[in-house]
Amino acid sequence: MAAAGGLPASATLLLLVIAAVAVAPLASAVRPVSDAHRSAAAELFAASPDGSFGDLETTYEAVRTFQILGVEKDKGLIGKACKFAAEKLASSSSSPAKDLFHAARISGVLKCSVDSGVYDDVATRLKAVIKDTNSLLELYYSVGGLLSIKEQGHNVVLPDADNTFHAIKALSQSDGRWRYDTNSAESSTFAAGIALEALSAVISLADSEVDSSMIAVVKNDIVKLFDTIKSYDDGTFYFDEKHVDAAEYKGPITTSASVVRGVTSFAAVASGKLNIPGEKILGLAKFFLGIGLPGSAKDCFNQIEVFVPLVLSLPSKVFSLTSKDQLKVEVTTVFGSAAPPLRVNLVQVLGSDSKVITTETKELQFDLDNNVHYLDLAPLKIDVGKYSLVFEISLQEQEHETIYATGGTNTEAIFVTGLIKVDKAEIGISDNDAGTVESVQKIDLQKDTSVSLSANHLQKLRLSFQLSTPLGKTFKPHQVFLKLKHDESKVEHLFVVPGSASQFKIDFLGLVEKFYYLSGRYDLELAVGDAAMENSFLRALGHIELDLPEAPEKAPKPPAQAVDPFSKFGPKKEISHIFRSPEKRPPKELSFAFTGLTLLPIVGFLIGLMRLGVNLKNFPSLPAPAAFASLFHAGIGAVLLLYVLFWIKLDLFTTLKYLSFLGVFLVFVGHRALSYLSSTSAKQKTA
Repeated sequence: MAAAGGLPASATLLLLVIAAVAVAPLASAVRPVSDAHRSAAAELFAASPDGSFGDLETTYEAVRTFQILGVEKDKGLIGKACKFAAEKLASSSSSPAKDLFHAARISGVLKCSVDSGVYDDVATRLKAVIKDTNSLLELYYSVGGLLSIKEQGHNVVLPDADNTFHAIKALSQSDGRWRYDTNSAESSTFAAGIALEALSAVISLADSEVDSSMIAVVKNDIVKLFDTIKSYDDGTFYFDEKHVDAAEYKGPITTSASVVRGVTSFAAVASGKLNIPGEKILGLAKFFLGIGLPGSAKDCFNQIEVFVPLVLSLPSKVFSLTSKDQLKVEVTTVFGSAAPPLRVNLVQVLGSDSKVITTETKELQFDLDNNVHYLDLAPLKIDVGKYSLVFEISLQEQEHETIYATGGTNTEAIFVTGLIKVDKAEIGISDNDAGTVESVQKIDLQKDTSVSLSANHLQKLRLSFQLSTPLGKTFKPHQVFLKLKHDESKVEHLFVVPGSASQFKIDFLGLVEKFYYLSGRYDLELAVGDAAMENSFLRALGHIELDLPEAPEKAPKPPAQAVDPFSKFGPKKEISHIFRSPEKRPPKELSFAFTGLTLLPIVGFLIGLMRLGVNLKNFPSLPAPAAFASLFHAGIGAVLLLYVLFWIKLDLFTTLKYLSFLGVFLVFVGHRALSYLSSTSAKQKTA
């Protein structure tokens, strides 16, 4: 689309607001808004306990954003927001026009129940403001509030519309921008947007047609305003302020949104044409789409309300001729919702070199269950490779032309694959000089073969085969390799076969040094591959016996073959070992005799105790000393038992560990028992 100059104003409106941008630079990068945008909106607009989101303006931006994105809010929260707006409308006599404007819009979005008498009072208040002010903002809020009331089904008429129109137009400047009031020295691009919205509201509220010459002047102002638009190198266009105070600076997002809202509102009510270049319209669309996830509530509202494009996309861009895949196209809004009833036509097919393949228009069929448009690829007579498809969209119902626009075309790149036919494959040996073929063998490259060839260094290896596409055209694969692997040394030689060559030759005379003068058997393998080739293959062809001259003294040696680093983790060689024969043991009787000798000291110990007259006369009689004495003797018994266990099963370290605990225990209880005996003996000596 070269320009929108030939379009009616309402169509230009649609290009700006809905901008069903069926053009490649946008559609290729645009996908429907994800849940991330909805989550971001919910976080950016946080409601207070009274149901508002701050002031009335922010509350309207929140509920309008949620409405567009389809974010469901709590019914109680909606009721509180309606109450917030209704209270402001009920006190219209003391409320400024700005508050009444936003309160009426909140009521319209949420469909709040407001008494008609309240709206009558609000309309009277706003009409009074219009008569008494020369401020652009006051005029914008007043006529905007009246229009919102009218859109909710109430009869509102602006009786002196021409004078109001002239009052707003009087603030315009020669470059298409507007002043905020008659006392303002500087003009503003943002003000131009709200001025155009105000003018469109005046036209909608007028009881008779507004002077057509004045409407024509405003259209000319819009063209001048677009002459001040700024751009980036990538074709993105946006509006920004020139020279305004820091307090009045709005930023490019807010300023661009204001202009787009104003132009689209004016175009919706004005007849005739707007001569706005199409690339600027699409550049503005690209600007709003490039915002991504907005960082503030104001930016979120401006991005979502201003730009709601349709997106044409392909679920898959790779198609198989073998599987007879269908071309499928999806058309949705940028928010992921379904598009209105429309037709999608394929108007042109371009090859990878931009050569026109066909210009015959093909209408895609619509699958209602899956919400996709589809077309069989077979009638297009396209072969394997890369193609560019040019689509055109048209609405089926005329009333949708006031909501959606379908200007321009959309180009999508696809890739087609298929089975490649391989035939006329031959391999042979020829003489180096005359080129006479000594032996030729036909081979089938659909499976492994086992040809046997022999050659010397004065001959050549010849290989030829032919590849053709499903439509019978010559196919040139992206990669063709022939590998020769020496059977003994495992040295490999890889040769790149030109894809365009119908016959490939290996001249062994010039490759003797590369082959390291290694004669013997070489295994042959051929690899053919391409992204468009569904039957890419690696085939064993057989082997060739090469008879090469002896290597000279200073000839290069074959490279050492790489050792597999994981080979050390493989199974090891089995270890064979014979243990020595056990030594001859003594007779069993002799072992028992020595065991008895080891027990003699214990027997002697017991006899000694009996001879000494050991008795328990001094064993404590009191409970506490008796307990310590008993524990002391039990501890000595435990030590003796520990010695036995050490001899039978325990190791030294385990024995020492237990002995350390028993030793501490014996010191404690033994000290208490001996202390008692010592004190008793001292008392007896004193007595």
